[in-house]
Amino acid sequence: MKPNPASPPEPAPKSVGIWIRVSTEEQAQGESPAVHERRARLYAEAKGWTVSEVFHLEGVSGKAVMGHPETKRMLSAIRSGQISGLIFSKLARLARNTKELLELADQFRAAGADLISLQESIDTGSPAGRFFFTLLSAMCQWEREEIADRVQQSIPIRARMGRPIGGAAPFGYRWKDKRLESDPAEAPVRRLVHELFAEHKRKKTVARILKEREYRTRNGSYFTDTTISRLLTDTTARGVYRANYSKSAPEGKGKTFKPESEWVYTKVEPVVDDVLWDACTSILEGQRKGSQKSSRKTVHLFSGFAYCACGPKMYVPSTTPAYRCAKCGRKIPLADLETIYRDRLGAFIVSPDEIAAHQGAATEVIAEREKLVLAAEAELKKLSGDEKRLTELYLAAELSREDFGRLHRPYAERRAQLEEELPRLQASLDVLKIDSLSQSEAASEATNLASHWADFTFEDKRAIVEAITDKIVIGKEEIAINLLYRTSGPNSGERATQPSTCGS
Repeated sequence: MKPNPASPPEPAPKSVGIWIRVSTEEQAQGESPAVHERRARLYAEAKGWTVSEVFHLEGVSGKAVMGHPETKRMLSAIRSGQISGLIFSKLARLARNTKELLELADQFRAAGADLISLQESIDTGSPAGRFFFTLLSAMCQWEREEIADRVQQSIPIRARMGRPIGGAAPFGYRWKDKRLESDPAEAPVRRLVHELFAEHKRKKTVARILKEREYRTRNGSYFTDTTISRLLTDTTARGVYRANYSKSAPEGKGKTFKPESEWVYTKVEPVVDDVLWDACTSILEGQRKGSQKSSRKTVHLFSGFAYCACGPKMYVPSTTPAYRCAKCGRKIPLADLETIYRDRLGAFIVSPDEIAAHQGAATEVIAEREKLVLAAEAELKKLSGDEKRLTELYLAAELSREDFGRLHRPYAERRAQLEEELPRLQASLDVLKIDSLSQSEAASEATNLASHWADFTFEDKRAIVEAITDKIVIGKEEIAINLLYRTSGPNSGERATQPSTCGS
């Protein structure tokens, strides 16, 4: 008889950290860091998690926390895998600065770690939590870009006036009295770059020669082929300063070009004549044509999520702007599927009975637990008042030491019980709320998302699709959109009628 194979080992419990940030003012108002920590520990205990780190930022403002040593230690623990989640009482405790909050969220997503906010009932380890946090990030990003656009409205006006609009002057030039002029020390080097390139026709060769002659950039480093390329294509050298032509790319990833209609050109003193400029430009153009590479394969919005009703995934051929099934030939235009998806988010058709079933059982339990929390908080507040009055009587010599001790002892014992029990009640309430997120709340957020859909970048839309979508099944007459945060059951997919433009 063969022995039974050994059963697989139990997976290790999830290891999490706790984030404690309570300002000095909040501590003065009675918000103890110890209470915040105990509440978080009890939540982790209820979920079966192990708390391996606690990060303390008591008395630290939430306006800027990224540079704090505890923040760096926390991010290091996330990146190394030492912890895979962070519990905190509310988002404002993590960071009040929207930019830093988004940056932290990006780093957590990159590391595959979860954020657990008790007050907002967000746990990004669940589909519903990922959905809400993706919405938060997308909406914050959109709002931030709107503010940035308003701030930049004055940039074209300043640029047309030839005034500085931020940033250093191009190499070879300097700002003087808010006007751009050639720099006596740098302009000859700028001209030499063009002369060497016209002679040798290689950027790396130009960089090597400049290094041998001990020429350096403005910051003291040696020239590189990348720097040479930028200088050769910057029209300032030929006397045309270009401004308002680029903006920061999303998430700080370099720059992107604005429409050419928004570019502003200002005449300045040239350091390179037209003959030399045209010679270098001609060489660059020839090299560019000879080294063009095929572009990367386009990733479409629903790639990996679009399936045909006959079984296989649907792909977008290079010759047709539509998702197509290689097996049966069924297809649907890219724009049509995106419109249907957006409308599903806006309409968010769900069964009232399903919502009631999802909500009804949990609502009463949550309400009762909230009453217990409020009653405990009220009793604790009353006890503090009674103790204060008792102390005042003792200090006024209206009570002896013995009487004060005898009367105060029951108050102190009850207060200790409440301080022990209150975090436990709050933690159990947190678990209930996070585990039973309202679908009506999700519907409200989804409608808001749909109304701003056109304002989001492709990257934002793709992130939303990845966070909340399980599968999109495209049939002859209808489309089934299965969303991750839906409750399970036979009717768990959103369904949409297919427009007349779809079909095989």
